[in-house]
Amino acid sequence: MHNPSTRKVILQEFVTIDGFAADPKDGLEFSYPFAGDEAISRDSLAFIKTIDTILLGDITYRGFVTFWPTATNEDTFIADALNATPKIVFSQTLKGAPWGKWESAMVIKNRAEHEVAKLKQQPGKDMVIWGSITLAQSLMKAGLIDEYHLRVCPVAIGVGRQLFPKDIGLHNMTLLEAKTYKTGLVLLRYQPNQT
Repeated sequence: MHNPSTRKVILQEFVTIDGFAADPKDGLEFSYPFAGDEAISRDSLAFIKTIDTILLGDITYRGFVTFWPTATNEDTFIADALNATPKIVFSQTLKGAPWGKWESAMVIKNRAEHEVAKLKQQPGKDMVIWGSITLAQSLMKAGLIDEYHLRVCPVAIGVGRQLFPKDIGLHNMTLLEAKTYKTGLVLLRYQPNQT
């Protein structure tokens, strides 16, 4: 059972109905027609207020940093909240992780599973992983994901990067919430069942 005194790690991903979290080039173009709904943005802003740390892998950091640090609330009204939230990037290669005029992300070279386990024991709000499929899969295998927020786009792409690793085995979950948006996107919130 989830210990309410520990911070949760929440994996929040856009996925296709056939289970892909990225196209073959690690892109999310499949999500663009569905993600711009104002209700999704409002829910995203409310969600950001419940977290105090964004966990990113190297590739996702490199993609995010080309857009988010210069985005404004006129572009997307979660920009300031997202940019102001502290970030940790897990990378063996980055020496630093600047974030434009905002506070730089912290770079951690140690194994993510050990560091995230320690972070969960520290006081604070919940943490979120966006993108970062390799990081997400390593935390899945270590049993460190407390909630899965799958934003299922009504599209199939047939090929790409699957969210769940092939060797994860049976992963039973309890549905916490299902919410449908006007664009056809469905938010599914799950909690893994403890074994």
